[in-house]
Amino acid sequence: MTIIPAKLDKDIQAGDNIGSLIAESAGDIRNGDILVVAQKIVSKSEGQLVYLKDVKPSPKAKSLAGKLGKDPRIMELILLESVSVVRARNGVIITETKHGFVCANSGVDQSNLAHDDAAVLLPKDPDRSARILQRNIKQKTGASVAVLITDTFGRPFRNGQANIAIGSA
Repeated sequence: MTIIPAKLDKDIQAGDNIGSLIAESAGDIRNGDILVVAQKIVSKSEGQLVYLKDVKPSPKAKSLAGKLGKDPRIMELILLESVSVVRARNGVIITETKHGFVCANSGVDQSNLAHDDAAVLLPKDPDRSARILQRNIKQKTGASVAVLITDTFGRPFRNGQANIAIGSA
């Protein structure tokens, strides 16, 4: 097995064809290859970047944010992206997302963004996103590949994180 990083030199924007960008960056993509793609670039290309100035926290978000020491606007996004709160204590909120994932913060992420006043949400339908990316790679390279969209999840009762496939095709 060979692992080939595809370094994207641009900040991904809504509407960017990441399949084309990956194909150009990775070089020789062949039939049977497996592409592992970070959720964040998929989300950003799909317009899942939210500016916090546009978020109006609900009373529930304000209350929970106060108890956990979080920004109420981030808490509002966490609640909007969840179907239930599994646990909230010691500054940590574990939720079940609309996708069925049980994770911290409903997958709402502020790390490694060009804007401090923004957050990225998970793709609305990660499997669909993987199928679209797979199709775009096929159109660009002619290669039939498998696509995994991954995100980092904490590990209960352990230190560190693991990369988890949240979408596949």
